[in-house]
Amino acid sequence: MHIKASYLALGLSALAASAPVAAANIVTSIKPLELIVKAVAGDDAKVTTLVPAGSSPHNYSMKPSQRRALEQADVIFWVGPEMETFLNRLLSGREFQDRAMAFMEGPEIDQKDNHHDHHDDHGHQEDAHAHHHHHDHGDGEDPHIWIDPALALEMAKGVRTRLATLDGMSAEQLDANLARFEESLATAEQDIRARLSGAQNVSLFTYHNAFTRYAEHYDLTLDGVLTLNPELSPGARHIAEVQRKLQQANQPCLLTEPQFNRQWWRSITEGLDVTFSTWDPLATNIESNAEGYINFQYSIADAVTNCLPE
Repeated sequence: MHIKASYLALGLSALAASAPVAAANIVTSIKPLELIVKAVAGDDAKVTTLVPAGSSPHNYSMKPSQRRALEQADVIFWVGPEMETFLNRLLSGREFQDRAMAFMEGPEIDQKDNHHDHHDDHGHQEDAHAHHHHHDHGDGEDPHIWIDPALALEMAKGVRTRLATLDGMSAEQLDANLARFEESLATAEQDIRARLSGAQNVSLFTYHNAFTRYAEHYDLTLDGVLTLNPELSPGARHIAEVQRKLQQANQPCLLTEPQFNRQWWRSITEGLDVTFSTWDPLATNIESNAEGYINFQYSIADAVTNCLPE
């Protein structure tokens, strides 16, 4: 996703100067976690990410080479059991449990009051209420925590604490990098709020529930979610409900995602006056460097502003 050069004029140049702290083998499950790690550890940190571009962490199958990367890792960062289900058994086993850090289980995340209603990704499509607790997401909590910049900062603090325990890591440099990230994130958030002020009257719809935290953080109106399970097409009753909401919505805009099939959502919206915009919760096209997470936040804002009338 194209990031405008003007974004980097927001005092983010300081991040580019963040120095590497040490040579450690760091593994992350998904690209956004890699971006958070780079913000804390510096551009030259050696980070291997498991889920490749175009794949979804909801149903990924790991390759033997990635198992070897885990074996060689000094630390492994992942969201947690409710997101990367393919890692559950492996990282809870004796071989990896001491090296793995799951953010959904960390005190930095748990202490925050973020228990939003969440339609889980792995249940029956027709009935959202029966579906809600079919596969528990931390007492109903939305597992897409990296989307929320406030939670991303808490995650960065957790990364700093964990990296500081590794041999050769400079706590002083980690602290300096973290301070730069916090300052740049605050600046970017203020700018994004201003950019999104005109979007608060637009009715946003998303492909699946990954957008919830961003919408709540920036006071956007999220009127509907197309599918409760991103791996399956939704049932007839849910489709009818979404179509009814789209018909009644004020300037409806559907935020689609590049990881999932586009064919059926076009048929759902056929004949309706709906704007389309694409955002990528996995930050596939964001360059992996110390300011990558900031640019990721702007890429989401870009997708929302594309929903605004000309």
